[in-house]
Amino acid sequence: MILVGFDMTIANEVTVDHGLTVPLSIMTGQPDEWPCKVIPLCVNVIQYPPPTGRRCFDLGKAIRRALDTDGTDLNVAIFGTGGMSHQLQGERAGLINRDFDTMFLDMLTSDPDALADIPHGQYIREAGSEGIELVMWMIMRGALSEGAREVYRHYHVPASNTAAGLIILEDG
Repeated sequence: MILVGFDMTIANEVTVDHGLTVPLSIMTGQPDEWPCKVIPLCVNVIQYPPPTGRRCFDLGKAIRRALDTDGTDLNVAIFGTGGMSHQLQGERAGLINRDFDTMFLDMLTSDPDALADIPHGQYIREAGSEGIELVMWMIMRGALSEGAREVYRHYHVPASNTAAGLIILEDG
């Protein structure tokens, strides 16, 4: 990855949170151990400056190139995780923007290149201060071909005041 501009850090042990365990539980239930190998990518969306959507999209493309040139026959699933629109504090606490979230999900399939260029300020205005987590979804989208197609979508706002989306894209 260094040769394509990404200085990745490797940790032999890492405590993971709901950003990894929830998608895996949806896929596999609650086994004693995950039935597949898992490589978590921790993306900073807490401390300034978070990465841009473009940077995350390009990381996904680099991962795709690495998988394509690896030479092994692997079945790979890539999850993009992070809350959709939500803000947990301040005057806009409880903010949910269904229109922005729907546009984001639509563009994941139809125009991910334009979606990658949404600036941080727009995420904060439209999706709340924690809505910046959406940039992590761009890694998943970058790892798919341009012809990826949507096969399933679900959107829900649970009692936690964090919009939750699920989209399954199949590589084209």
